[in-house]
Amino acid sequence: MESTLRGKTALVTGASSGLGVDFARELAARGANLILVARREELLRQVATELEQQHKVHVSVITMDLGTAEAPQQLYDQIKQQGQTVDVLINNAGFGVYGSFVEIPWERERQMLELDILTLVQLTKLFVRDMVARRSGYVLQVASIGGYQPSPLYASYSAAKSFVLNFGEAINYELKGTGVSCTVISPGITATEFLKVAGQKPTLYQRMTMMQSREVAQLGIKKMLKRRASFVPGIINTLTVWSNRLMPRQLSAAVAYRLMK
Repeated sequence: MESTLRGKTALVTGASSGLGVDFARELAARGANLILVARREELLRQVATELEQQHKVHVSVITMDLGTAEAPQQLYDQIKQQGQTVDVLINNAGFGVYGSFVEIPWERERQMLELDILTLVQLTKLFVRDMVARRSGYVLQVASIGGYQPSPLYASYSAAKSFVLNFGEAINYELKGTGVSCTVISPGITATEFLKVAGQKPTLYQRMTMMQSREVAQLGIKKMLKRRASFVPGIINTLTVWSNRLMPRQLSAAVAYRLMK
């Protein structure tokens, strides 16, 4: 494995399971020290121990619920107080909510939008300002192929990921010439806790197209280091996104509904 990030420090949110853990593994394998953030302290410490032993890097653990209005500034301030500099930001924390829009409890939906949009934007603003001042840095935003189309039964989630996709591509363009880049990865269904948390049983389509978390994470870090603006991992996912561009939007929504039902 290349030591591309040797001596750099990467902040990974949502790092206690799934893609967050695999992003952390990939970064550690490339020599990066890590700051892991999530709510579940025991799981975070297990990941930290694994990475320190296997890759001889330094791993800090911060237990925090990022789904509150105060959390991004608190996290930034704590990292500053610890004297750490973030060279790589992986905005992975987030979740989806499955079901009919009129039946999903507002509080649950609000929490999702807070974490998936507002927390992501504020963390990006806080850490990218410092990166630009140093003229060096990488950001990886985790969106979804759902962000490329209207997705009934995931209406708010897919709309949130559409925001992440467009936001990430836009600021990547703004950052040209600064030494800092922002890459957006838009996975399809991935073998993580996503469906369990969202409250959906996997459909036949999801079972057939599911990618492994480690593969998605490896592709994400690779494309980030190449400073790609955005990409979709997996051939089937890529074909899905391109086929959506050829469909009328009403048909695209209908197809998404059938695949998610």
